[in-house]
Amino acid sequence: MKKYLLELIILFAGIITMAFELAGSRILGPYFGTSIFIWTSLIGIIMGSLSIGYWAGGQLSVKKSDLIVLSRLLLAAGIFIFITAFGHDYILKRVVKYIADFRLQVVFSSAVLFGPASVFLGGVLPYAAKLKINSMESSGVAIGRLYALSTIGSIAGTFLSGFVLLPYFGFLNIMYFLTGVLLLFSFWIFFISKTKIYLAITIVSLFVLSSFWIKSYINEVDYIDTDTQYNRVFIYNTTDKATGRPIKMLAINNEHSSAKFLDGDGLVFEVLKYYHLVEHFNPGFKSSLMIGGSGYAFPKAYLKKYPEATMDVLEIDPELTQMAYEHFDLPKDKRLRIFHEDGRTFMNKGQGKYDALFMDAYKSMITVPYQLTTVEAITKMYDMLNDDGVILANLISTLSPKNNAFLRAELATYKSVFPQVYLFAVQYPNPAEKQKEYFQNFMLVGLKSEKKPGLYSGDEELNEFLKHLVTIKIDADLPILTDDYAPVEYYTSKALDK
Repeated sequence: MKKYLLELIILFAGIITMAFELAGSRILGPYFGTSIFIWTSLIGIIMGSLSIGYWAGGQLSVKKSDLIVLSRLLLAAGIFIFITAFGHDYILKRVVKYIADFRLQVVFSSAVLFGPASVFLGGVLPYAAKLKINSMESSGVAIGRLYALSTIGSIAGTFLSGFVLLPYFGFLNIMYFLTGVLLLFSFWIFFISKTKIYLAITIVSLFVLSSFWIKSYINEVDYIDTDTQYNRVFIYNTTDKATGRPIKMLAINNEHSSAKFLDGDGLVFEVLKYYHLVEHFNPGFKSSLMIGGSGYAFPKAYLKKYPEATMDVLEIDPELTQMAYEHFDLPKDKRLRIFHEDGRTFMNKGQGKYDALFMDAYKSMITVPYQLTTVEAITKMYDMLNDDGVILANLISTLSPKNNAFLRAELATYKSVFPQVYLFAVQYPNPAEKQKEYFQNFMLVGLKSEKKPGLYSGDEELNEFLKHLVTIKIDADLPILTDDYAPVEYYTSKALDK
């Protein structure tokens, strides 16, 4: 085993690097979502840090070639991964509080949490390569073999983390495991080298790691924090600020995604009630498609209120559906069909025609998955509707031109497809100048029919919703969103700048 020690270290360093990177998305997700900016920052910072490590490891190998130095690199990488696992909440809360620019928040957080460990992991490969080279004649063979092992490890770490480790064990267990592997390799080298001081440091580090790991299982908590293949999910009890009633909340990454009252029925989120405008704009509806299930709050209300109607729901994450059954009282009902599939791939198949389509898909904070925002996607939605069909889409934005670029672009995109488009402001229908800058929900309504509807209803609740029609002029000064050009995450990141 000692003969292949360096090969094993290089293989596991590759696995650990990729597992560390993928777990990073679950650390940053609750604070920044899972947009392209998260992955851009994670990949950029880790690649940059690895590059520094490659350079530093090469420089270090020229000065001294010793297994003890390699063990110190492993020990340092393990300690920094542990610091990231243990201290990420403390760091991220302060980053959000003191740094105004959203993109700078993400880059700085990635650098602090994932940079140091990646530098030391990067130093392992060139230093191990120097230890492995016996002669100049064999150097190319040795380096090629080690780089191949490192790449194989990276591939294995990618697939293991994405398909197995994150969904089944959660990011925190992964981080502790990665720390443990690095400390065990370090311990092994210090033990065979009989280096007592560093051996003692490694043993203490292993003891501290074990204590925290065991404590994480012993401590009883009154909430659920779990990882699925797609999201980091929290379920906890709290109080609804609007009504003061107790609720069970489902949070996905950094988004309050769904909720239910614990003391009775009703929709917790006000915006979901606006989906009932389907009664006004298409009174005879019988079949509906909802894109985005989450906790299935509206599908439950829909089944209860419209006993003659059916609904299909697209929810990409099957584990969210299971949680909805277990924690949010989702009923087994033959009128409800659930498809675990991306909304766009479902549309591409052109399956089925519907009287109504409800859009409630979000990937982070205020960001709709870009593939559902483009003129190509909206055209497919239009084609899926019957002649009098209606689409109702939940959007989050402001009425201020300073930070509502996405709303302007999306409104223009819908208007390029649907003959009639209306926008209803949920929280601030008649805002004062300052309130225009506040984020709020909007219900966008698109009608396939060219027949003008009345904007009055004899139903008191629906009529109140109709009064929230946005009458403020919203400029159509941005190009429509297309599959080729849809800077959705850029628009929303600018909106989040303080």
